[in-house]
Amino acid sequence: MRGSFLWRNRVLLTAGMLLLLSAHLISTGVHPGDLASRPQSIFLEMLRPIDGALARISGGAQSIVNSYLELVHVREDNQRLRAELAKVTNDRARLAELEVENQHLGELVELRDVLGLKGVAANVIGSDAIGLSHTLILSSGTSDGLHAGMAVLSNQGVVGKIIATSPHASRVLLIDDHNSALDGFDQRSRTRGIVAGLVDDGLILKYVDRSQDLRAGDTIVTSGLDGIFPRGLLVGTVKSVHREGPGLFLSIGITPGVDFRSLEQVLVVTQQPPHLEEKTKG
Repeated sequence: MRGSFLWRNRVLLTAGMLLLLSAHLISTGVHPGDLASRPQSIFLEMLRPIDGALARISGGAQSIVNSYLELVHVREDNQRLRAELAKVTNDRARLAELEVENQHLGELVELRDVLGLKGVAANVIGSDAIGLSHTLILSSGTSDGLHAGMAVLSNQGVVGKIIATSPHASRVLLIDDHNSALDGFDQRSRTRGIVAGLVDDGLILKYVDRSQDLRAGDTIVTSGLDGIFPRGLLVGTVKSVHREGPGLFLSIGITPGVDFRSLEQVLVVTQQPPHLEEKTKG
């Protein structure tokens, strides 16, 4: 029996019979309650868990595909939002800088109006890189009407004067450079002197007689007698007064009114200050 043809091909024959039975039921139709419908019912009942599992697997796969597509869209949205946020942050920083610059320029315009003199606002674009001199580089030059000898101011006080120009740049010698000198006076005692820089940094008031009344905290302003700086501009405050030691003059240290390192915009006075009468001299 085990070696017969039917036994060897029992699986194939059984499958063929089931296929024939299924084809017959499909072609002839099976009515509910018929005897022939019972195998179909049993077969459907057997396939129900498998169909359910396949449906769940198919649903899960579709859900994974949908989640992946949503993740791709979310990633793209994140990249777009990051780019927009970076642009907004950059624009906000630029607007803040423009606001500060406009504020500085507005203050310089007010200073020019108070002086009643013509002037040009210029940006500070550099300084002495090697420290041999105390100078600044401006973004304006002869094409803007600037030339050597013009006074440079800020809303904090006196900055210096132009010593060299090119068509689109100028070099400014700061008042705390040892080659700088301007005529100034003590606003309280009216004592005049020469404001000059020191080689090892600092600012002093020179040639003030020992008998003069100067005190720490006094305000030093320009006298206007040098023909460069208008009268009454802040130079600084007296930091120290020493009467000891040899010599005819006081040793007076001054704290500059301007923080030279924080300058961003300055005002260049392009009109020579009016000549002062002798009676107005410090």
